[in-house]
Amino acid sequence: MSRIGKSPVSIPEGVTVNVNDGVVTVKGKLGELNQSFSDIDIKVEENEVILERSSEKKNFKAKHGLYRALIQNMVKGVSEGFTKELELVGVGYRASNQGQKLDLAVGFSHNIVIDLAPEVKVETITEKGKNPVIKLTSFDKQLVGQVAAKIRSFRTPEPYKGKGIKFVGEQIRRKAGKSA
Repeated sequence: MSRIGKSPVSIPEGVTVNVNDGVVTVKGKLGELNQSFSDIDIKVEENEVILERSSEKKNFKAKHGLYRALIQNMVKGVSEGFTKELELVGVGYRASNQGQKLDLAVGFSHNIVIDLAPEVKVETITEKGKNPVIKLTSFDKQLVGQVAAKIRSFRTPEPYKGKGIKFVGEQIRRKAGKSA
């Protein structure tokens, strides 16, 4: 049996979980998330969500742990939220925001302006002597990860000098330059 799938998901205070026809709705102080699930029986008992599979077929086994992890992320998202931080490494690289518009100056002839989804809160931190940091916060883990990956894709870190947009704490594999 799936070790991840058989452990129950605990529901913290202020979070409600409803299951109707395979659609799980999770409401909390930060927002509301919906997700449809199939092939797995989902039950809400007291302060726990329990997932059981109805068959031992490979398809059911594969989805058991996945669905449990998705529900865990939904519960954690609406109660605590998720944060991703991106760091801009390079001379003249800057980031600023007005509301949900993010303005990036990352070495191209024009600035890149991105309109972010209303569920994602953006904050830019610029301190003298340090690299600019973009802080993305949301209750949807998939969405905040997708937005962070999209921003990183505009200027991925290169291996020689390490210039580009990287996640805070990410280790860039460096290469030696030309040897004469």
